[in-house]
Amino acid sequence: MGVSKRAPATDNVSDGGSKKTMKDDAVHLRRKIGLLPSISFIIGTVVGSGIFIAPKGVLMNSGSVGLSLLVWALCGVLSTFGALCYAELGTTFTKSGGHYTYLLETLGPLPAFLRLWAEFIFIRPAVASYVSLAFGRYVVEPFFLPCAAPTALVKLVSLLGVTFVVAVNCWSVSLAARTQISLTFIKMFALILIIIPGIMALANGKTENFQNAFDSDSLSLTKLPLAFYSGLYAYGGWFYLNCITEEVINPNRTIPLAIIFSMVTVTVCYVLVNVAYYTMMTADELLLSDAVAVTFAGRALQGIAPAIPILVALSCLGALNGGFFGSPRMLFVGAREGHFPLIFSMIHIRRQTPLPAVLFLYPLVIIILAKGEIYQLINFASFSRWLFIAMATLGMIIHRFRFPEHPRPFKVPLAVAVVFTIVCFFIVGLSLYSDPWNTGGSCALTISGIPVYYLTVKKSYIPKRWKKSFNYFSQQMQILLEVAQQEVQTY
Repeated sequence: MGVSKRAPATDNVSDGGSKKTMKDDAVHLRRKIGLLPSISFIIGTVVGSGIFIAPKGVLMNSGSVGLSLLVWALCGVLSTFGALCYAELGTTFTKSGGHYTYLLETLGPLPAFLRLWAEFIFIRPAVASYVSLAFGRYVVEPFFLPCAAPTALVKLVSLLGVTFVVAVNCWSVSLAARTQISLTFIKMFALILIIIPGIMALANGKTENFQNAFDSDSLSLTKLPLAFYSGLYAYGGWFYLNCITEEVINPNRTIPLAIIFSMVTVTVCYVLVNVAYYTMMTADELLLSDAVAVTFAGRALQGIAPAIPILVALSCLGALNGGFFGSPRMLFVGAREGHFPLIFSMIHIRRQTPLPAVLFLYPLVIIILAKGEIYQLINFASFSRWLFIAMATLGMIIHRFRFPEHPRPFKVPLAVAVVFTIVCFFIVGLSLYSDPWNTGGSCALTISGIPVYYLTVKKSYIPKRWKKSFNYFSQQMQILLEVAQQEVQTY
């Protein structure tokens, strides 16, 4: 393939050396993620900027307070159904890679490649840009109130946040996990800080904003899928634990437990946070706010209101860290399967991190960070993300019937999988009608991976001179980054 490999670990071990020592010295991703890091990984990735920004998008497209709360609850139930399906997939197929691996195992290489293509061409860069922009906004805006913060400064701080997360994930898996646990506790504290005063005010009779909660003149069935997109974006991230299956300790037990506990916790918190918002703010006031949590804090938490933007910014940083921890593993596995250049399946020989895969994301995020309106980014990325999630759960159903004897340590009720898959396809289809430009562009970019697959993966038509140049470049990058392929099979 044109890239050099380290000598097998067995060559450097004396005849009397134990197998354990050989494995410890070998280059491979270690199983270091236990139950608490797994829970922190899911909650920390789900609870990011969405709950602090998406309430505006949900209300704007649902049209009423009551319907928006219903959308939040249904998005939680739907996300939990999807997470349970992925708990089955994660215990059925023991490879890392998440969506990519499940599509590869159930529907074949083309859908899997298209998922990988879409993830790194626009889904992950768009989502990471969205979260990092939220991070930058919440850090910078308090210093410029009541004026608007300079856009260039917001983007610069966003860039610094992305750089920090990339550095942590390149440096150490353990450091990234500890960072995620710490940031998860901080963001749960931020949610509780919002919930308690809101519920207390509600208990004291402040219910005027909930009167005629379902009355609306702006309800439109064509906009409703966009309300679900905003809500589902806020719940997005429950699938990233499946990207690191090979690094989870006892995945057959840890993955289902972590998913169930995390999704129930997040759903309850999200509904209560939105109830708290509406207790202290009218629907019109919420729609006028670009930073809902900050506006809420100014009314309900006046003594500690300045701390809220910092807590929200740290929450965004946790979601960013979770995304950069999980998503590169998909590229890592895709390269290992031959769907991307081999260099991306390599690991740092001392740090034991998938360095090339993490670094690959960095310039892509920077490019999208430089442009794009925040709500358009959600709709742009959501179409392909949810299309492939629906395809993965459809593949799970098909796989059940094709291979009924295949061991499944955790099995979700068939009705849950069917309902989740149908609802996902329905939302994806209706969104093409509701927002044809963004979803159509997302669809076109996804489909553009088909000729790439047939020209470079299925059968390579790349000129030999190009291959030779790329192989030379890969060798130099391998030397520069000090990376090598895995020497131990971890699945």
